[in-house]
Amino acid sequence: QVQLVESGGGLVQAGDSLRLSCAVSGGTFSSYAMGWFRQAPGKEREFVAAITWSGGTTYYADSVKGRFTISRDNAKRTVALQMNSLKPEDTAVYYCARRSIAYTGYRDHLRYDYWGQGTQVTVSS
Repeated sequence: QVQLVESGGGLVQAGDSLRLSCAVSGGTFSSYAMGWFRQAPGKEREFVAAITWSGGTTYYADSVKGRFTISRDNAKRTVALQMNSLKPEDTAVYYCARRSIAYTGYRDHLRYDYWGQGTQVTVSS
């Protein structure tokens, strides 16, 4: 059984940094692309970043490009999201997810088959 557990969220001020981590158990972690999504109150879940199985290619939403960095450690079965220069509009619950091997593309949350419980990130102005 595949389980994803996020950690690292919290309350920070605008301009600060946070590092989210997602630990994955079960399944063959190194075979799957991974992604981060976020959902703010009253809004739809939106794509933040994704990384291929090897870590060789990364994808970012335009709103976070240049500020966020996704990375993975296949030996430790973890994926991380380093968030710098945080803005109040980054406030949301952040979710880690595993991209289903049956699909291509990385930005559609429907292509992901396993999700973590989410971690709250709040950025005050």
